[in-house]
Amino acid sequence: MKPIIPENERSKEPLDTERIIYHPDMVRANDWVLTEYEAPFRKVCIFVPCAKRKPYHESPSHKKFDRIIFGILKPEDVHIVTFGTCGIAPRELDTQYPFMNYTFMMGKCNVTKIKRDFIRIESERIAAYLEKTRENYRHRIAYCIGDFRTAMEKALEMVDIKVDIVPREDTIQKMIQPDKAFIYNSLSSKEYLQDLSDAITDAFGLPRMEVGLKEDLSVDDTDWYVL
Repeated sequence: MKPIIPENERSKEPLDTERIIYHPDMVRANDWVLTEYEAPFRKVCIFVPCAKRKPYHESPSHKKFDRIIFGILKPEDVHIVTFGTCGIAPRELDTQYPFMNYTFMMGKCNVTKIKRDFIRIESERIAAYLEKTRENYRHRIAYCIGDFRTAMEKALEMVDIKVDIVPREDTIQKMIQPDKAFIYNSLSSKEYLQDLSDAITDAFGLPRMEVGLKEDLSVDDTDWYVL
């Protein structure tokens, strides 16, 4: 695959600071996705948050999401798009620079201006991607909490395109841990994964399936999907 940004054109600015959302290469890569990239036509687009481990699809969290998604649907029916600190990164691009190379985690940022700018910039990018791909998908599901969820919600105020956002609000309220730095708990939690599973089966008119713990299906000794 041709690089989005050739090596000799890359900025020397570091990719490991809170200024990642302003980084010239991250801005350029997202501009390319929103203007040059051609998204596939699929039955559903599922937006999932970026991960610390790169490429995203090899991270423990994305492997969990995948086993739920592809335990219900065929790969050829699904387009997974990662969003968050990276901006917008369709899965087939997640081995590309700079999506593969930054290390800063927006979820750990406590700088008010950065967080405010992130939500504004990311919501605009999401809205632009939704508009660009208006005819590409029959269904759209976003799996997100925290600032990423806020950005998704604000994006939906800009476009008349339906996206089912999960986990459900009542599930989030049940999962809140007020004494933790990130109060919303992990998207790998069984309760949240159940909401993701239900959103997929409901969208396609399929019977619901139970998320639970099954040791021989678990890759890291955490709650897993029971097929």
